Amino acid sequence: MFGAMGLVVVLVMTPANALAFLPARVAGTSSAQQDQPDAFSRGIDAYNQSAFEEAVRWFRLAADQGSARAQFNLAVMYRTGRGVPQDQVEAARFYRLAANQGHMGAQNSLGIIYDNGEGVARDSVEAASWYTLAADQGHATAQNNLGVMHRDGRGVPQNDGAAVRWFRLAADQGFADAQNNLGFLHANGRGVPQNYVEAVRWYRLAADQGFADAQNNLGVMYGDGQGVPQNYVEAYKWFNLAAAQSHGNGATNRDLILDLMTPAQIAEGQRLAADWRPR
Repeated sequence: MFGAMGLVVVLVMTPANALAFLPARVAGTSSAQQDQPDAFSRGIDAYNQSAFEEAVRWFRLAADQGSARAQFNLAVMYRTGRGVPQDQVEAARFYRLAANQGHMGAQNSLGIIYDNGEGVARDSVEAASWYTLAADQGHATAQNNLGVMHRDGRGVPQNDGAAVRWFRLAADQGFADAQNNLGFLHANGRGVPQNYVEAVRWYRLAADQGFADAQNNLGVMYGDGQGVPQNYVEAYKWFNLAAAQSHGNGATNRDLILDLMTPAQIAEGQRLAADWRPR
């Protein structure tokens, strides 16, 4: 919290991120070793040319021959309504076909739709099971999602230590959501000893990628002087960057800290924010 002229200003820290789902996209190019490589590659070519109905036709041909990547791509098409009417039940069916063949992207996606109840009955236990299969293969998004389940005790027993382990695996792959989540656990002493310096390190890694939650949280650390020397200019910079992405807490915190800054400090914070580039 900030102290100024006898007043106490409390900044809101964004909670650790909820489940993350990478933007829907079809699987990559085919190879001669895959089932129905000609059909699959033609589907990719059609998709890249926005000929979605043609892409569906080729992916379906490959999927009918057992290609897990084509099954995954058909699921994406049904989920997004590209080339076919949007149908979450069909999306779930094709995700399952691919997931049962070990396709880790499909396993993670199937976990998400069970978590959200999209095309299937909501089932946190089933969601956690699919996340685990993908996470064990090294899928960073699934590792982050499984960390959320352990942190919140949904579908698995609540276990902050397990959450830290899964977040760390994803964070070490550069996954910003997990880096922010790991920073939050370090800042709050959940599953690890409270360590503000370590929290700042993880927040910064995510904030440097442009992740708005982490930018807000890093601003809080600078504003409170936790893990770093107190620096209102740096705090303002990070709040401003988060607010520029329509981050509600970032905008609130930016406005709160203004009362503690001189005009020169505000101008410097604005300059730093304008000069910032993602890494």
